[in-house]
Amino acid sequence: MDSYHTILLQKGYLVHLMAFENKSSYILFPPFQHCFLVYLFLLGLPTCSFSEPHKNVTLGSSLTATEQHDLYWTSQFGEFAFGFLQLESKGFLLAIWFNKIEEKTVVWSANRDKLAPKGSTIQFTSGGQLVLNDPSGNQIWTPSSSGSTNQYVSYAAMLDSGNFVLAAANSEILWQSFDVPTDTILPSQTLNMDQTLVARYSETNYSSGRFQLQMQSDGNLVLCPRAFPFDRVGKAYWETNTTVSGSQLVFNLTGSINVITKNNTILISVVTNTLSPQNFYLRAIVEHDGIFRMYVYPKPTHNSSMPKAWSQVSDSINICTMLNTGWGIGVCGFNSYCRLGDDQRPFCTCPPRYVLLDPNDEIKSCKPNFVAQSCDPSSLETDNFEFVTLENTNWPQADYGYFKSVSEEWCRNECLNDCFCAVATFRNGECSKKMFPLTYGRMDPSVGGRALLKVRKQNFTFQLNNLVHKQRNKPTIVVIGSVLLGSSIFLNFLLFLLTLYIGYQLRRIRKSKLVQEDLSILGVNLRIFSYEELNKATNGFIHQLGRGSFATVYKGIIDSEDNNNLVAIKKFDNVVQEGDQEFKTEVSAIAGTNHKNLVRFLGFCNEEEHRMLVYEFMHNGSLADFLFGTLKPTWCIRIQLVLGTARGLCYLHEECTTQTIHCDIKPHNILLDDSFTARIADFGLAKLLKKDQTRTLTAIRGTKGYVAPEWFRSLPITMKVDVYSFGILLLEIICCRKSFEEKVEDEEQMVLTDWAYDCFKERKVEILVENDEEAKMDLKRVKKFVMIAIWCIQEDPSLRPTMKKVLQMLEGAIEVSFPPDPSSFISTIL
Repeated sequence: MDSYHTILLQKGYLVHLMAFENKSSYILFPPFQHCFLVYLFLLGLPTCSFSEPHKNVTLGSSLTATEQHDLYWTSQFGEFAFGFLQLESKGFLLAIWFNKIEEKTVVWSANRDKLAPKGSTIQFTSGGQLVLNDPSGNQIWTPSSSGSTNQYVSYAAMLDSGNFVLAAANSEILWQSFDVPTDTILPSQTLNMDQTLVARYSETNYSSGRFQLQMQSDGNLVLCPRAFPFDRVGKAYWETNTTVSGSQLVFNLTGSINVITKNNTILISVVTNTLSPQNFYLRAIVEHDGIFRMYVYPKPTHNSSMPKAWSQVSDSINICTMLNTGWGIGVCGFNSYCRLGDDQRPFCTCPPRYVLLDPNDEIKSCKPNFVAQSCDPSSLETDNFEFVTLENTNWPQADYGYFKSVSEEWCRNECLNDCFCAVATFRNGECSKKMFPLTYGRMDPSVGGRALLKVRKQNFTFQLNNLVHKQRNKPTIVVIGSVLLGSSIFLNFLLFLLTLYIGYQLRRIRKSKLVQEDLSILGVNLRIFSYEELNKATNGFIHQLGRGSFATVYKGIIDSEDNNNLVAIKKFDNVVQEGDQEFKTEVSAIAGTNHKNLVRFLGFCNEEEHRMLVYEFMHNGSLADFLFGTLKPTWCIRIQLVLGTARGLCYLHEECTTQTIHCDIKPHNILLDDSFTARIADFGLAKLLKKDQTRTLTAIRGTKGYVAPEWFRSLPITMKVDVYSFGILLLEIICCRKSFEEKVEDEEQMVLTDWAYDCFKERKVEILVENDEEAKMDLKRVKKFVMIAIWCIQEDPSLRPTMKKVLQMLEGAIEVSFPPDPSSFISTIL
């Protein structure tokens, strides 16, 4: 089906690519074979009473917001919890969350826009009111009244459907959280006419955000931007085009989401699934990036090793390009641009030489990290500016000048000589000039053309240097003057004190200058760490994560304004001592990368002999641990790991500003994040090291078993060395074994590349996945992957495809032709 791909969650379970991460409990409902009857009941009748097993919250009960995390009200079977969640140091959220998975995933909250301070209480009063008060007794929140006026609240209950209810003695529901959703709906829940789901502001900020899903009164289900922080909405960027008054959005128990009419006719199926509620948690959410997604999370009793899976519900929408006009600034902030990652999630990026206004908020706009061009008629500073080219990038709402039938060079000069011009775009002979603030930025192949970003040249710090030079000269003048004033002991003593003070000031100026130079040279949003900070973060470099031939990696915790963050700190054992400028240049190149399949670079330390790089911490370790461990990853997960690694390499070779040859692609350098996404590590490090630091084989960079043959010969080293290593890695992922294994029954299987080619040549590729039933069911793909791997490991570099072509073959965009014998090149030259 075009509207949703399918992914294999686990052997025997097929889930449409509209996934979820959590669920409400269904074991409390009738058995699965009776779900159809329950579904009809849910479609036809309003939920005014309930008969689920439940634990009553009695009148007079209360909870207090403290750091003790085990104080909450749970459902009958413990599937959901209602209580306070501490949000870092910002306050407490009164919420409902899944209680049987490690990550406390919130599905509803009461006070998202006004967090409760420590010591606040939620009280279920003797009069039947549910009231959230701060420590001083001031009311923060209480439910709006509903239900029959002649009924009184007798008890409250957290249900295993994820619904928190206030009920009368006869079980009539007088108020329920399902009627006032925040950003999430659960199975058995409906979204009625004029009800909305409002996205949170960011992944960690639960306050009302910039997008909403609404079931309009005309029956149309729409996704719209909000004029944040106001409730006014803009033009819909996704809709179901169902216009039947009184329609509802219904999330049924088996994971399907439908828009239905009053008489239960399905107008459109937003998601179609057939899942067993006994095995999976489910939820659907409007996320902070403006996409409506569905999540599946296997229950711990079903398969605790399976990661969560998700998918985009709003039918393959590219929000970066769809959101063009209206109120606000687009998907991202001012002066930034939006692009889709490999998983189709939009993410925001500052252009080169721009930095975030708030380092902790990627959607809160960017600002230039340089002094703007002067509009003084006597000096337009045209010699001090240059252009950075961004392909397929545009800010369509910032135009103020348009020209046709011109050249790109003319367009550059026009922007250069206009002090108001921040960016010029050029496409097919058309030139547009844009001024600050830049809005609705996007980078996408459909945009076409190129953006010419005007930035100050890298030597713009000359004014700062001149200022420092003047300050350095001042102390000399003062010293000479003091000596000439007299030779008394008192004056000499004053002179001594003054000299000490001047020396101290000079050291401060010198240190300040070094930091400024680092920031100006890098031109990126990075944190510069001192040795003291990283020594403290690692508790004296004691928790070692791994060690290589040139560096040791330590686990650390760095302090930030909001919380403590786990990081991986790579400490170089031996670096080029005289290569300070080279270190900065390479760090700048690494920092300029931004891709979902690369480990994120956070900052660096360049203090005297101490040179360290700080990366985000990958909780699931390396691909080597995952691939060669006791529990083998499923074929479905291995496919995603292959594609993720290929996309990351393709980005390094083809798309990032500085083309990068990794030189050491192997399972140990592919790390796995929380969702088991492949992240390439140690890219761009080669020039930071002495020449002999990456030599593990004579004059060869890389690791034995993964190095390309040209390292042994007098052949130029190109990006094809990474292609070769990827081919070896691809075979290892297919077969779940190392490239060389001595302890095998058949000696012909010791060298994986030879064995794989023999199996392919004899048309017996199924032998490679002999003990993998999942892979054997997908033998056509296995054969294709083996053919691609053989192309990658060709001895002749010119026969190997580029990583871009490898990715296209893996994704099925181009056919894979029959590969030759990988060693035929050796036979030729011999």
